[in-house]
Amino acid sequence: MKAWVLAESPGIYELADVDTPEPGPGEVRVKVVASALNHMDLWLTKGLPKPHLPHIPGADGAGIIDAVGEGVDGVSEGNEVVVNPAMSCRACNLCFKDSALCPSLKIMGEHCAGAHAEYVVVPAANVVPKPSNLDWSEAAAYGLCWLTAWRMLRRARLQAGETMLVVGVGGGVSAAGLVLGVAMGAVVLVTSRQASKRDRAMQLGAAEAYDSDGDWPASADVVFENVGAATWDKSIKALGRGGRLVTCGGTAGSKVGISLPRLFFKQNEIIGSTMGNYDEFDKVTAQVSTGVPVIVDTVFNGLDSFPDALKRLEAGDQFGKLVIRH
Repeated sequence: MKAWVLAESPGIYELADVDTPEPGPGEVRVKVVASALNHMDLWLTKGLPKPHLPHIPGADGAGIIDAVGEGVDGVSEGNEVVVNPAMSCRACNLCFKDSALCPSLKIMGEHCAGAHAEYVVVPAANVVPKPSNLDWSEAAAYGLCWLTAWRMLRRARLQAGETMLVVGVGGGVSAAGLVLGVAMGAVVLVTSRQASKRDRAMQLGAAEAYDSDGDWPASADVVFENVGAATWDKSIKALGRGGRLVTCGGTAGSKVGISLPRLFFKQNEIIGSTMGNYDEFDKVTAQVSTGVPVIVDTVFNGLDSFPDALKRLEAGDQFGKLVIRH
C-alpha cells in the first residue's frame, strides 16, 4: 500500500510503498477514505516525541472495514466507520475505572501506525459507525480533537450558563471546545490574534472575541487552554473566583509559572486532561450525530497532498481541521 512514512526523527515524511497490514485477533483493517492532520504530525518530524521507526502518522481517520481478524464480533466487512484514536488495554484496573488513565494508552499515529495511508489496522473496539449526517471529511476530522475537548469540558465541570474562555481559537481542539461549549449552554468567549478567526468564532456562537495581544476583560468560570506559556499568565488572570483552568497541551511552550497566592485566594483549580475514554468517544460521537458541528478548514484531495496540508498546519492560519480525502 501507499503510506506516508517517517524513516528517521528528526526527519521528513516520504510517500512510500509498504506492506499492507493484516488484522490480528480482535482487530479490523480499515480502508481509509479520509484522514485529518494534528500538530502531532509536525512534532514527530522534530523528534517530539520520537516514534518507533519507521512510522506512519495520522491520528484521525474514517473509512470502510475491508478485513476482520479472529474473534471480532459486532462489525463486519463493508461497515463505514470512524476510528477512535485512543487505544487502551481494556484489561487493567485503571481501564475499568477510566480507560484514558491506562498506563498502556496508545494514540493512533503517535505510538502505532496511523491513518495517513491507504489502510490502517486498529482494535475492533476502536471503531464506531460513521454518523450518517457527516460527510467523509467531517467524519475523519472529529475523532482526536472533539474527544479531547469533550473530556476537558467534563473534567472542568462546565455547566449551562457558566462563562468559558477559549484561548487561541482556531486549532482543532479549541474549535471543538467552542462549539461543544455553545451546545452545552455556556457563554463562550474566545481569543485570537487574527480578526478573521475572531469573526468566525462569533459566527459559530461565541459571545465575545478578544485580540490575544490585547486585554481580556473576562471573569471566567472555565478557561480552556492548550496554548501554554505564551498565554498562561493572562489565562490565569482571566479566571473568576472558584474558576477552573483546564489544559491539554502547550503548543506555544510547556514551561509555565504560577502565583500561589492568586491560586489559593481565588480558590482556583488547574486541571490536566488528555484524550478521552471509550464512553466519552461514544458520547461525543452522539453529539456530532445530532447537530454539534465538526469544523473543517480545508479538504485536500489525494493522499499525495499531505505535504501541502502540513504546510498550512505549520503556518497556523487554519480555523478547524485540515483533512485529506484519499
